[in-house]
Amino acid sequence: MLFRAFIVTLPIVFSSVLALAQAEFSFEEKTHKFSPTKAGALLEHDFEFSNVGNAPLLIDHVSVTCPCTKCDYTKEPILPGEKSVIHITFDTKDKIDFQNRVVSIYSNTSKNPTKIRFKVLITRD
Repeated sequence: MLFRAFIVTLPIVFSSVLALAQAEFSFEEKTHKFSPTKAGALLEHDFEFSNVGNAPLLIDHVSVTCPCTKCDYTKEPILPGEKSVIHITFDTKDKIDFQNRVVSIYSNTSKNPTKIRFKVLITRD
């Protein structure tokens, strides 16, 4: 009888433990402000982050609103306590005035998507 109770409660306990395991981003900065830049420049920045959760962090994909922004990131799991970067490249060609770009990060964290952004004032060349 005791063994049967153990077998019945084991899946409940196991699923509760899994529910508590969660990956979580902690960014050094979530918004980066570039210095004013002339149109045509290629801007780059690394958004550094840590996984402060207790499960491996997996980035599924990153979404941007303009093809002028490219992102590079690891496809490998980021273990709890580890650091990584999301590298962005922004092509200012044919851009002018204030730019405020959002990068949406889709992952296995509870807050989905996680958003980071960059801002820049682009002047005529």
